[in-house]
Amino acid sequence: MPGGEAFTDAQRQDIVRAIADAERVSGWAFAVEVGASSAEPRQYAEALHARLPDPARSILVQVDPGRRTLEIVTGDQVRRTLDNRSAGLVAVAMQGSFAAGDLTRGLTTGLQQLAALSRGATSLHTDTP
Repeated sequence: MPGGEAFTDAQRQDIVRAIADAERVSGWAFAVEVGASSAEPRQYAEALHARLPDPARSILVQVDPGRRTLEIVTGDQVRRTLDNRSAGLVAVAMQGSFAAGDLTRGLTTGLQQLAALSRGATSLHTDTP
């Protein structure tokens, strides 16, 4: 989770913890990158996502505070349980926190929401006759 001086140590730890919790809840890999996009924000985020160890099973959240952009990129397998509409709703909620000046809360809450929405349905089937 690169981020430079944007976060205190405590904030960085909160985000790292939120990433670990999101991975545990959803079963997907999560990555967060906060910093300047070196290209158009979507292209930059997609390129970062493609370089992850397992892009098909990964969710990347990329925030460029200078440009005020937020990109959420999901892998092919993740999209089976997390559609673009749901990711967009999470992005709107995150941007509300960002606008209020709370980047850490926006990221941690967004990660929780993405994990909950992407974890797939629990089977209620039983083998009992």
